[in-house]
Amino acid sequence: MILLNGEVGNYIISNGKKYSYFAGNNYLGLASHPQVKEAVIRAVQKYGVNFAASRHTTGTSDLHLELESALASFKGKDDAVVFASGYQGNSILLEILKGRYSTVFIDQSAHASIIAAIPTGAVRVMFYDHCDAGHLDYLLDYNRGSSPLVITDGIFALTGEIAPLNQIYEVVRKHSAILVVDDAHATGVLGETGKGTPEHFNLPEDANIHQTETMSKALGGYGGFISGSLSVTEMIREGSATYQASTALPPPIAAAGIASLAILRENPDLRTRLLDNAWRIRDAVTGMEFQTTHFRTPIVPIILDSPEKAQGLSLFLEENGVIAPFMNYPVRKAMHQIRIAVSASHTDDQISQLLELLKQWKDKNESN
Repeated sequence: MILLNGEVGNYIISNGKKYSYFAGNNYLGLASHPQVKEAVIRAVQKYGVNFAASRHTTGTSDLHLELESALASFKGKDDAVVFASGYQGNSILLEILKGRYSTVFIDQSAHASIIAAIPTGAVRVMFYDHCDAGHLDYLLDYNRGSSPLVITDGIFALTGEIAPLNQIYEVVRKHSAILVVDDAHATGVLGETGKGTPEHFNLPEDANIHQTETMSKALGGYGGFISGSLSVTEMIREGSATYQASTALPPPIAAAGIASLAILRENPDLRTRLLDNAWRIRDAVTGMEFQTTHFRTPIVPIILDSPEKAQGLSLFLEENGVIAPFMNYPVRKAMHQIRIAVSASHTDDQISQLLELLKQWKDKNESN
């Protein structure tokens, strides 16, 4: 476990030592942005640290309404609703859609929040092969007559792979299914304006496409949100027990979200810098003949053939001043890897240092 002694940026302090930080999900470097911190301080001074109530009772503030309006504008939707954490989003959405589906089709490498979101009871669950729209089509054909809901990550958290949403969408349309995309790692990253995976694939506006999203990654803050039509957001506010029973987002967190959205809107080059940094690392890792994935996303895995090698590489980097953690994450597909998380705030020197260390480790281990 990495013990943090300060803020998270392209560098961190852990146990009194400074490290170059290629971990976490602070993709645009907004978690410690001066404008975000100033907004948080102002919010604490005006509102304190907690509204101490649910949104449904007395916990809604003007900050929440401003944040929801900003998110709806960013997403190009009628409305948005925010809640305690991104992890809750899939549970909230599947809760309010219950009754519209009888079978759920899930990518076999889906995030733990997707698995946890499946309602207990009469719903049938089937897993399709990872990122395989053909297998999904086969399963939907085999289960013809059910009311299907398909759910997938947009960007997969461990591997940085982008779900083939263009192919999945065609299968979903063919079978009149509902499509849910957990876009936690794609919001603020993919698409011409950062709206996520559907925008990345230029999918049309479709009432049967839903996204669950978070402010804790590219947006640098905390809390989950769902945007969409007024009918969808109203169903959440009036029909979700999870939403109604949760304490409202604290004022500094809501203020951070508002500030981050403004920075994102005013600085579209942040996403370009992020993806350029990520591609430089991915291209070099591929050139060193490490096993990795080949997508333009900020998650660059190095996949090794044993947990000992993965842990050894992570420790070697840490001993040389770089944090890139060994991952043992709860998904259905076992992998031994370190996960390099890239940020727009990483400097050329940091990237060069990381790549030189990877080469040193690779050369040493290949010669043994």
